[in-house]
Amino acid sequence: MNDRWKMSGFFFYFLLSFLYMEGLLKFALGKPLFSFHTILIVLFSTFYALLCFFFINLFPKKGMVKLSVLIFIILGIVFSSQFIYFSFFKTYYSFYSAKNAGQITQFWQDILLSLWHNLFWIILFFLPAIVFIPFGKRKFTYPKLSFIVKFSILSSASVFYISSILFIHFSGRQLNSIYDLYYQNNYPNLSVSKLGLLTTMRLDLQRQLTNWSPTLTKPISFNTDSKSNVPKKGENGSTIEKEGEKTDLDLPKDVIDEPQILNIDFDYLIANENNAEIKKMHQYFSAVQPTYKNAYTGKFSGYNLIFITAEGFSPLGVHKDVTPTLYKLVHEGYQFTNFYTPIWGVSTSDGEYVATVGLIPKSGVWSFYESSKNELPFALGNQLKKLGYKTVAYHNHTYDYYRRDVSHPNMGYDYKGVGNGLKVKETWPESDLEMMEVTIPEYIDNEPFHAYYMTVSGHLRYSFTGNYIAYKNKKYVENLPYSDEGKAYIATQVELDRALEYLLNELKKRGIADRTLIALSADHYPYGLKKKTIDELAGHKVEENFELYKNHFILYTEGMEEVVVNQPASSLDIIPTLSNLLGLPYDSRLLMGRDLFSNSEPLVIFQNRSFITAQGKYNSITNTFYPANNDNPMEDYVKRISTIVNEKFYYSAKILDTDYYSIILKALDRE
Repeated sequence: MNDRWKMSGFFFYFLLSFLYMEGLLKFALGKPLFSFHTILIVLFSTFYALLCFFFINLFPKKGMVKLSVLIFIILGIVFSSQFIYFSFFKTYYSFYSAKNAGQITQFWQDILLSLWHNLFWIILFFLPAIVFIPFGKRKFTYPKLSFIVKFSILSSASVFYISSILFIHFSGRQLNSIYDLYYQNNYPNLSVSKLGLLTTMRLDLQRQLTNWSPTLTKPISFNTDSKSNVPKKGENGSTIEKEGEKTDLDLPKDVIDEPQILNIDFDYLIANENNAEIKKMHQYFSAVQPTYKNAYTGKFSGYNLIFITAEGFSPLGVHKDVTPTLYKLVHEGYQFTNFYTPIWGVSTSDGEYVATVGLIPKSGVWSFYESSKNELPFALGNQLKKLGYKTVAYHNHTYDYYRRDVSHPNMGYDYKGVGNGLKVKETWPESDLEMMEVTIPEYIDNEPFHAYYMTVSGHLRYSFTGNYIAYKNKKYVENLPYSDEGKAYIATQVELDRALEYLLNELKKRGIADRTLIALSADHYPYGLKKKTIDELAGHKVEENFELYKNHFILYTEGMEEVVVNQPASSLDIIPTLSNLLGLPYDSRLLMGRDLFSNSEPLVIFQNRSFITAQGKYNSITNTFYPANNDNPMEDYVKRISTIVNEKFYYSAKILDTDYYSIILKALDRE
């Protein structure tokens, strides 16, 4: 009997260790420990513990002890590394990212510092291994199990697995439900909270091995405490203010019948397509409502274009006295007062992908790298190169980080970074100003030109000891009334400010400032800042589902008229908007954003499938709609928008998976 209890204790040690580490991860990250979904985590953890117990008992005693220690060490590594990764990037890494983890070693100093600061938590994650090593051999019994006992263990594991699946099936199927996360969509942050880290990583591994894509979800119901009101046709809230005066975005009559589409014969494609998946895509895109040409179409046709994705750029770093050029660009020219840069699964890379490709990233992979195998006809480099533009791209950090060495040439650029032609002082991070100084001479005398920049000076860590750029610009922020972390962040934005100042001066010297369009957006908000520092810089407690991602989109050329755009917008809208302004031929149905000067309904999409329209905001986590005014749209409206959001996620992934644009290009060649 004593041996039986000791053997049972061996199993329960595994179970309690799994539950302990799942709970510790939540506690360490400030997440709620207990909820309705805790039941599911217990069921799955029991299933995993039984499997481990069965597998270990296939070995002799010495092997059982060694294998048990190995399992606990691996679990400690997995949970602690996910904790550190989330602390850095505000998301969890996937197996896809893990196999490319060699690149992250470039941040070894930040990693070591983070390990040191979080040493207490790391030790706690390894506690099951630390305790088992001295006591496991003495306290537990490892008898050879009979066939019947082994069969019973496997049977029990099956029961708990089936119970877990039944729990999932009977717990609702709405957006972000455990059913949705388990079967249909991939949102790791929420999945870890509801399914547990072990199940989330198991699903991720399965999906990597099977080349899984998200599926379409059904419309949702929503919570509201206001009376319902159906928005009338045409009431999409699309307005601009021109020189202080509000006007509609109604289309001029002479272009009202000119949709922004290419001559694609979808009827022919549908009739002659044998692949059911591709046929479904043809049917979907043929039914998408296009945007139309408008008063802003071709307004900057023939202009030079400088397009910048600015690392960690945020309104928190814009100060009239400290960053005067940024302040000037934000408050002059075209001003987008309701613009957002949502964060996605692969931080910088996904944010850059959204801004430059106009598609939603596929969760679990590096979408930018995967897109390097595909045709990208709407990327601005490819569009403008066809028109005779000199097209160049630069990144002032390691040239192949996130495999930009293959993604950026595929967008139509002659690309340089540190290590393949860009000569800047190798610091951490490197200087945006230096990048401008050494690259502008390469294209400025070759009009028309299009230069794309991915900056790095605004990168975390925001301190004066671990960030060269912050240290370099410390004198400019010393008198600001903020914490050292807040000052250090602003100091990194000073470098971007000086780079833009240099750029503007060079354009003026050449006499081309008034025919060069500058577009700038962030890759993501500065998630390297502590939440309390973000609140400090903002001057109030920042709401985390929407406001945290509010940002600026700079669109500027010297002498341009002042235009204020108040409608909701995001980085997903950049490619169609710039394509329209430059008068480029593109198909608005095949991009996931919209031309911000069209009269189509505005839509801002977030990674967790929350959204903002002119009618209000929908929080997918709380399943609540917050109306822009006192009246609520009827439930059918929220269901309609949610369906559109789900379709955009789904078909963005399908475009990436199937190289769909190549099929469209072949169809255009036949015309």
